[in-house]
Amino acid sequence: MTTALSFPDGFLWGGATAANQVEGAYNQGGKGLSIQDTMPKGIMAPPVDGPTPDNLKLEAVDFYHRYAEDIALFAEMGFKTYRFSIAWSRIFPNGDETEPNEEGLAFYDRVLDELEKHGIEPLITLSHYETPLHLAQKYDGWISRDLIGFFENYARAVFERYKGRVTYWLTFNEINSVLHAPYLSGGIKTPKEQLDPAALYQAIHHELVASARVTRIAHEIDPGYLIGCMVIGMPIYPLTPAPDDIVAVMNADHANLMFSDVHVRGAYPGYAQRFFRDNGITLSITEQDLEDLKNTVDFVSFSYYMSVAETADPALKIKGEGNIMGGVPNPHLAASEWGWQIDPQGLRVILNQFWDRWQKPLFIVENGLGAKDVLVEVDGVKTVEDDYRIDYLNDHLVQVGEAIADGVDLLGYTTWGCIDLVSASTAQLSKRYGFIYVDRNDDGTGTLDRFKKKSFDWYAEVIRTNGASLSA
Repeated sequence: MTTALSFPDGFLWGGATAANQVEGAYNQGGKGLSIQDTMPKGIMAPPVDGPTPDNLKLEAVDFYHRYAEDIALFAEMGFKTYRFSIAWSRIFPNGDETEPNEEGLAFYDRVLDELEKHGIEPLITLSHYETPLHLAQKYDGWISRDLIGFFENYARAVFERYKGRVTYWLTFNEINSVLHAPYLSGGIKTPKEQLDPAALYQAIHHELVASARVTRIAHEIDPGYLIGCMVIGMPIYPLTPAPDDIVAVMNADHANLMFSDVHVRGAYPGYAQRFFRDNGITLSITEQDLEDLKNTVDFVSFSYYMSVAETADPALKIKGEGNIMGGVPNPHLAASEWGWQIDPQGLRVILNQFWDRWQKPLFIVENGLGAKDVLVEVDGVKTVEDDYRIDYLNDHLVQVGEAIADGVDLLGYTTWGCIDLVSASTAQLSKRYGFIYVDRNDDGTGTLDRFKKKSFDWYAEVIRTNGASLSA
């Protein structure tokens, strides 16, 4: 017997973007450089010294100047919420100043004005892969304990500025990604292959302490603030039923789950302490750090794009093309054009895993399909016939409905890249996610005009019917 899909009243349907992938205007409004300005090829190549003409993020899709137009399109789809990030270097250009940049604060005032005009709830990420470049160059990013104070100062400035206008905040985007992309995720300039594990986990500790401290600060400034952590959600399946493969899955799971365990439970779990012992990792942890970590989050948010398999057999441990977070390809799953394995049921699995583990409200804040869309003309109107995206999102949302029926407490769902944006992993615009096509190409040409894809009206109907229009 199959339960009819039912999404709760007040479910927060919407979409998500990041400042560095949509805003552009990298040198306007008093903004300083971020690490993204040195990553013209995304995480697929080492960083360069500074901005280069081939870095699409310098202009991105020009949300900085077109935010009102874009938010109006989100409202037309019926968005209940819009997840976006504040660019730290718009507020503190170098990251270590004592006073914020008023022009940067005023820009996000205007964004919030537009959201309020359309009745859209903001969901704001404080740090979304855009550490100020100065902090990477001078301090080696989060390896330095000094960044805790700088992050507190930044968070306090925006918490105070936007008090009464925002309810939902996220601290660090996909914080567990720092294990695999230290520069992107932690502003750590030391090359990954030269990075000592103890230094990496010290940086992770600093981020966890900073996240806990700003959670406390937020609750002090406005008791109505709800603060969430944000992680990559990725179910890991054993490649075979061999016990060694099951243990390999357990260990891989622990590596990812530690971040949320600390955020939710307020202390390092025993398996993490064993990992540190077994690998000769001694962290500098103060008594104050241990107290700070007790400031736990109100909810857990996550991205979901793929599942992976895991094995203990070295002969079978072949990394999948798109598996940034490790794992091996699952022979039972198809993959996207970028090698990301497509597993709608995995979303139900991860929702249940997270809910069973933490009993905290959950929020899916990224899920979507990157594809090479083609702009066509239908009845005199330019659009994209993206049935493949509709199928992908429909199948995942059906599994979300199943998880809700399982008893999972889910706050909402925001698709990744609700408008086409520059890919974080490849820095391409041809890897498109949005319901809205942006006329810009990988070579930087294009008008930046916006066009509604077929999926635009489809998602509008999903939101209008609160999920009843989904095809189970």
